[in-house]
Amino acid sequence: MTGETDRREAAERLALALVAAGMQRMAARALAAFLFSDEESLTAGDLADELGVSAGSVSGAIRTLAQLGLIERSFVAGSRREHFRMRENAWTTVYSRQHSMVDDVLSAAEKGIDAVGPGLAHDRLVYMRDFYTFLLNEVPALVERFEQQRAGAQRSRRRGGPRP
Repeated sequence: MTGETDRREAAERLALALVAAGMQRMAARALAAFLFSDEESLTAGDLADELGVSAGSVSGAIRTLAQLGLIERSFVAGSRREHFRMRENAWTTVYSRQHSMVDDVLSAAEKGIDAVGPGLAHDRLVYMRDFYTFLLNEVPALVERFEQQRAGAQRSRRRGGPRP
């Protein structure tokens, strides 16, 4: 895929996959636009033009992506428009931010365990608690391993080695 039409179709396919995974449609399309752009930053107007929608309709998408930690405001000298760019290490940032959600789930599971007596409900809640506790304990090591693997792959590419 090298043409502009191919790039747009690939971006829309990614957006559809993100929607299927639970992301709001406009946020998914805006994220795909950021991911497929070769520009350092984009404005709401840039996104609107790329997506064929009004600038106002992308404001909620920008807010959602910023709250998720995927994009951030960016200063562009000489521009009076607000610019946004993908965050450095956006995916590990997002994954790490899910700790607060998992903490809330764990807290609710603990209260549920305390509220029920022995039985199937208790067993289900204990399983849920144990699973999320395991995830919380494993995520930092996974992120660190990913970053180490990525740094090694980048060094290898700079030396002309094979891509992972």
